[in-house]
Amino acid sequence: MSRAVLLEILNDMRIFLSSLEVEQLHRELLTYFGLAGVLDECEALENAWRDPYNKREIEEFIKAWLRRRRRRVEEAVIKM
Repeated sequence: MSRAVLLEILNDMRIFLSSLEVEQLHRELLTYFGLAGVLDECEALENAWRDPYNKREIEEFIKAWLRRRRRRVEEAVIKM
């Protein structure tokens, strides 16, 4: 269910990813913020998103994740 929250966050940020990318981001986001394995990940992520400080941190994490992802793709293209 917390994937639905992540999709809402991405929609708010106007970011559209494939389902595989959403799954990877979801896993990394929950792990980074210590929410992986929490009893109610969905509620924890929603609460974090509502808090202004955490919202900014989540946005920055997602932006950094996208930059890393883009860099990996560019490196893969160059190696071809």
